[in-house]
Amino acid sequence: MDYEIKSYVVGPVQTNCYFMINKNTKEALVIDPGDEPKRLSQKLKDGGITPVAILLTHGHFDHITGVSGLVSEYSIPVYAHETERALIESEDSNPFFSGNDSFECRVDNYIKGEPVLELSGFKIKVYMTPGHTPGGVCYYFKDEGVLFSGDTLFCGSVGRTDFPGGSMSSLVRSIKDKLLPLPDDTKVYPGHDRATTIAFEKIYNPFLD
Repeated sequence: MDYEIKSYVVGPVQTNCYFMINKNTKEALVIDPGDEPKRLSQKLKDGGITPVAILLTHGHFDHITGVSGLVSEYSIPVYAHETERALIESEDSNPFFSGNDSFECRVDNYIKGEPVLELSGFKIKVYMTPGHTPGGVCYYFKDEGVLFSGDTLFCGSVGRTDFPGGSMSSLVRSIKDKLLPLPDDTKVYPGHDRATTIAFEKIYNPFLD
């Protein structure tokens, strides 16, 4: 499939929001709209792109604050894993909640298990990767060789685990069991900082020794 990935850094924690674009249909999946929904909406309009769904890797406020703004404008469904429901729906359990009125995040489809989603012409394997949060997931686009890893796997690092529900042992096990077996040339797009590959992380990530 002819596709394109657009990346925008949003919000006070410098979170990566991605548009996974089907260039044939000009439709896109929006991954982790952490803030600045008006800016993201304008980027969609400027590119003539129609968003069809929002995929959330996890429920920390810096990955979901922009959801309500986009949903109110485009009326698109939101996906997250069912084990992340408590974190997404409760300000009290969300670390460093910003106090932003747009925190409210309605999820239409709570994913169960590790299904393959079919959206906007893409087939997306959902991998449960708890550790950073109890219900964190990664989205793998096998045909495109692309993984959106949220705050599970970073370039040369991993997500922090000192928040409630975090576990370093679970996080490292998630990465080793679910992500490292992917093809070496898989391009990894994390929730913060720059992109990487599975091959690079196997060799250079000190947390995965």
